[in-house]
Amino acid sequence: MNTFDRIEKEIVLRAPIERVWQAITNIDEFAQWFGIKLNQNFAPGKTITGTFEGGFDEAYVMRCQVSFGLEPTAIRLPQPNTVFCTVERMEAPSLFSFRWIPYGIDAAYDPAKESTTLVEFRLKPVAEGTRLTVTETGFEGVPPHRRKRAFMMNEGGWSAQIGNLRRYVERI
Repeated sequence: MNTFDRIEKEIVLRAPIERVWQAITNIDEFAQWFGIKLNQNFAPGKTITGTFEGGFDEAYVMRCQVSFGLEPTAIRLPQPNTVFCTVERMEAPSLFSFRWIPYGIDAAYDPAKESTTLVEFRLKPVAEGTRLTVTETGFEGVPPHRRKRAFMMNEGGWSAQIGNLRRYVERI
């Protein structure tokens, strides 16, 4: 039985650990592969705001929801300079973590009542480059009416984002 509580994605990137660390913790590089322009540098305890670049295609998002077996719902476009995350830990070059509201474009979420999930990037050097494990936990705190949707949409989102990161760090 799936409890919709833990997403874990693992990938081996053909890049040294220092390069991957820079790509996930430098806000200018993070923007290149994640698609959000951030206003502050990442630092433990710091709340980070930003603006999503490129917008969202609501019809595409709804098709994704259907493909995951979800009833499609509308999205709410994030306002410029919205809160993106609060940084938890930065232990170079092996651990970077933050808290955020999962699937924060869901029109059904209320930021005043929403619990955050914890996103962790764990890096380990391997012969081929760097093993990256991205984990997101804490979905049990998401209100029941949107828990499955937040989980499924973030699971698909992390699959896409680690692909974006791979293309970013492996390019020359």
